Amino acid sequence: MDQEQILTRITAMVDDERRLRDAVAAGEIDGPTEQARLAELERELDQCWDLLRRRRAKAEFGENPDEVQPRSSEQVEGYLG
Repeated sequence: MDQEQILTRITAMVDDERRLRDAVAAGEIDGPTEQARLAELERELDQCWDLLRRRRAKAEFGENPDEVQPRSSEQVEGYLG
């Protein structure tokens, strides 16, 4: 996935998040359904941001950003911030 594809995916997930919140506000889905999907979106977003940051770092130092592979959600979520 290149930078544009990652950014497109991030934008789509943010749009999904907004739609979910709107659906809950409209009573179209229940809170637990929203929470499960939001948790999934957050993990996916974290993975995309991690991938994007690591690709940009590779490019900044003259390395090939295409060598960077996505990390598992467990690895990304396990970072201490």
